[in-house]
Amino acid sequence: MDFSQTVDTHFSGAVREVAFIRNSFGTLSSYGFTSRNTIACVGVCRDELTRTFVDEVQKVWGEAFNFSGLGGLLSLGKTGLTAAHHHAPIEDGRERYVYYVLPHIAIDGSGKSGACYRPGRTEPSTACGALIAFRNQLIEGIKSVEVDWDDPEQSLLIRRLLPEMDTNNVPDLVTLTQVVQRVIVTDLERLIGLTINTDISDYAVCSGIQIHGPDQKQYVWPSTMYVVKNGQRTNVSQNELHNPHLKST
Repeated sequence: MDFSQTVDTHFSGAVREVAFIRNSFGTLSSYGFTSRNTIACVGVCRDELTRTFVDEVQKVWGEAFNFSGLGGLLSLGKTGLTAAHHHAPIEDGRERYVYYVLPHIAIDGSGKSGACYRPGRTEPSTACGALIAFRNQLIEGIKSVEVDWDDPEQSLLIRRLLPEMDTNNVPDLVTLTQVVQRVIVTDLERLIGLTINTDISDYAVCSGIQIHGPDQKQYVWPSTMYVVKNGQRTNVSQNELHNPHLKST
């Protein structure tokens, strides 16, 4: 399989990164979220390959609060979320937040998951490196779930993801990344429940998986997108984000 075939098989509905961000911005504007009255919060992996997503978010929403950690997992906790909320504009007595939270995966031109090339390096590289390392540890057998203060984020990643795994049936990288996407949303929703007062705040969740394709082209597979306004949740249609003619060129 080549890149397009792999995406069509595992990430049907993926769109170019810019389209995902611009279209979600346009959709959310119909619910009252604008760059003037909303703070954007972005949680992606620390990998520099993910930076394009942050840059595109800031082009449409303005300066964004950084949620990022290894693997895209959320390690900022209640204090971090509360800080972000305290930075939000107030309009008509309400605060508004939009959360973009995504793990990432590379897929090369031949359709190989996890493989990419980085500028200045002749040998193939990988993404997500943290998730690949975790998967290798699953295969070899996890030796410890204690927090390693010389490697805090990866050890916390192990502790968080291990209960989600069947260690007798280690998932492939695509499946693992999809599991991580669901874990990230679960963790975000728990933190939201601990920090948000919907009497005075509205928010939106936009999640999926960032895909690094050939020639530094970036894509997003949309998965979870909804708005909570005046305490009421509305799932947002992603039909306008769907591109049935995804190509690597």
